Amino acid sequence: MKVHFTETVLRDAQQSLIATRLPFEQFESILETINKAGFYSIECWGGATFDSCLRFLNEDPWERLIKIKKKCPDTKLQMLLRGQNLLGYRHYPDDVVRKFVENSIDCGIDIIRIFDALNDLENIKVSMEETVKRGALASGAISYTTSPVHTIKKFAAMSKEMKKMGASTICIKDMAGVMSPKEAYDLVSAIKDALPDTPVVLHTHSTTGLAFMTILKAVEAGAEIIDTAISSMSGGTSQPATETLAYALKQLGYEVDLDEKALVDINNHFKPIRDAFLADGTLDPLVMATDTQALNYKIPGGMLSNLISQLKAQNAMDKLDAVLTETPIVRKELGYPPLVTPMSQMVGVQATTNVLLGERYKNIGKEVKAYCKGEYGTPPGKIDPEVMKKALASEEPIKGRFADTLEPLFEKTKKELGATAKNDRDVLSYIAFPQVAEKFFENRKAFEEREVTYTIEEIK
Repeated sequence: MKVHFTETVLRDAQQSLIATRLPFEQFESILETINKAGFYSIECWGGATFDSCLRFLNEDPWERLIKIKKKCPDTKLQMLLRGQNLLGYRHYPDDVVRKFVENSIDCGIDIIRIFDALNDLENIKVSMEETVKRGALASGAISYTTSPVHTIKKFAAMSKEMKKMGASTICIKDMAGVMSPKEAYDLVSAIKDALPDTPVVLHTHSTTGLAFMTILKAVEAGAEIIDTAISSMSGGTSQPATETLAYALKQLGYEVDLDEKALVDINNHFKPIRDAFLADGTLDPLVMATDTQALNYKIPGGMLSNLISQLKAQNAMDKLDAVLTETPIVRKELGYPPLVTPMSQMVGVQATTNVLLGERYKNIGKEVKAYCKGEYGTPPGKIDPEVMKKALASEEPIKGRFADTLEPLFEKTKKELGATAKNDRDVLSYIAFPQVAEKFFENRKAFEEREVTYTIEEIK
């Protein structure tokens, strides 16, 4: 059996460890080596990369993707898409979802891993349909979690439904690294029994220390594709190390087509980058450590690193343990949503607010109110009646698919932006993150004006 590797260093590894602060210029020179290393795919876009490019790195995320594709023409580029939420934190109309998928594929994406934070399949059907229509591979992702309302039987049934929707592969997305080796073996086995000819992907994190064992058991059960990170950017809240798993799987008799010399070169490239982020404090040693308490509070890597960053900004790091204790309680009261974006942010912010204010649900975030109303889909379990009452006040919950209530938005926004938007991609950036994109456009315009002035002076 051949085991394929998806390298995550350009997306989830750096998102989990350094809150997605890796600029293009720091990895451009190693892209051609990554392209030739033998990976099944390179996860390089989606998730929080889009927001971070605009907000922190002053990069156009679309241009970043185009440049990566130019350097990596031989390996499939992969992105993570939050279904109807796209890369933002709310639902968008279907016309925007279709346009976003179309442009992502046009700019170089070959595989779109599509999930919904609540595992509500109504929220992924449009993006799945458009992905298949545009000729890319749709990977249907299960947001894995454990709770009284999440079972292997339900996950296996969900995988069959995603296959009917056009999924080429089924991904088990263990965003918190809480899946045990036994759970991985049992779930992969169940999915393979239901869909024997469909490749299964396992995505997990090293947060709890289980990842290496979990991946080995998943492969043993038949998982053909695994997500890993080059060793210098692996471990902790990131993925397990690419080189280690390649070595172990080869010894166990599996076929692995990775170029060992290329892996050494890639790792050597990222070592000083990691050290620099450690030195300036962006990479906190806490997120590189093993934390078995995550088995209790179920917090994924990206959520934990951002949570630590937020508490530091408020000089409230002494409240970290209290927030971690409060998180699973809030999650239960909200109907056991999987802690994946955007639900991880909602639950984390609400838990933090509860702790910092000293009174639970004294202040309820607007996103949590929208969730309780039904704007994010159907919760996996029942929301606590008292929380629902506080969140909704006198409002009635939404019935049916929330996206069906939204008016088309793309053409309207394009007309409003006028010359500010150079192309359709700018319009999509603005729809996803209006204020952030607007500031980016202003900075871009100012830079271009300076460049023109400089050129004229040079001619003179």
